[in-house]
Amino acid sequence: MINTNQVGNSELVAAGPAIIKRLSRSLQHRWKSIVIFIPYFWLFLFFLTPFFIVFKISLAEPAIASPPFLPMIEWADEGILRIKLVFENFVYLWEDDLYFKTYLNSLKISSISTLLCLLLGYPMAYAIVRARHPYKHILLMFIILPFWIPFLLRVYSLMGLLADRGTINNLLIYLGFIDEPIRLLYAPFAVYVGIVYTYLPFMILPLYANMEKLDASLREAAADLGARPVATFITVTLPLTTPGIIAGSLLVFIPATGEFIIPDLLGGGNVLMIGRLLWDEFTANHDWPVASAVAIILCIVLVLPMMLYQRTQGKQVED
Repeated sequence: MINTNQVGNSELVAAGPAIIKRLSRSLQHRWKSIVIFIPYFWLFLFFLTPFFIVFKISLAEPAIASPPFLPMIEWADEGILRIKLVFENFVYLWEDDLYFKTYLNSLKISSISTLLCLLLGYPMAYAIVRARHPYKHILLMFIILPFWIPFLLRVYSLMGLLADRGTINNLLIYLGFIDEPIRLLYAPFAVYVGIVYTYLPFMILPLYANMEKLDASLREAAADLGARPVATFITVTLPLTTPGIIAGSLLVFIPATGEFIIPDLLGGGNVLMIGRLLWDEFTANHDWPVASAVAIILCIVLVLPMMLYQRTQGKQVED
């Protein structure tokens, strides 16, 4: 007679590896879901939630109260739920030229600063990549070193350099190049210097990471085919470093557009940017709905190009 218990045990032993594989796949799938869920939850909690709160305030009616706006949703005496949306805050931004000019000025300053960071950062990143191994880490340390100093302290040090009786003017007068101090501080020049100095590492590091992955044999092959160094750079190196250029430009352009500390301290109120305008609306004017509308439009202006870029990149990958 055949023992059914022995047959059942042998079948379980034979099916054991398959069951273990299924369990391991199920556990891996769950862990992947958890790992993917964490960044989405972080994005929802610290980006989308504040965005919707600011968007809600932008549609509220201003009031002399604390907080300085009326509730959007309220219950009437008859038990009817009333939702009041005020779009005049966005209309007011369109009607007043101050906001439009401030947006344009912020975009102009951030665009020029991004271009200056690219012109300075690209050769610096290229030089670091081509440097020898022991010196490469030292040069990278010099790029990262300013992050160890508080941001506000770096801005104040620039004020000391650019002041009328600061280090730069005193040095130029001592060398005989000028007779009187040049107005460097509290001018657009100081704002450009501050933004470029502050955000230059954000341009260099993505470029360095991208250039470090380039295959050196491609440049050697172009040289063997008779291409000169300039032609090799234009036809080989520059196209391959486009992702690093775009990543560094976004890392500089986006925070520079909404910068507040640099134009406030180095510009002295003479250079109006959208960050300073937001501060004035929130603090001096106590007009939170208008300030929230300004912030919403700024987010749209900055996020839409990123979404379009990611969409085009996705299409290129699919093709």
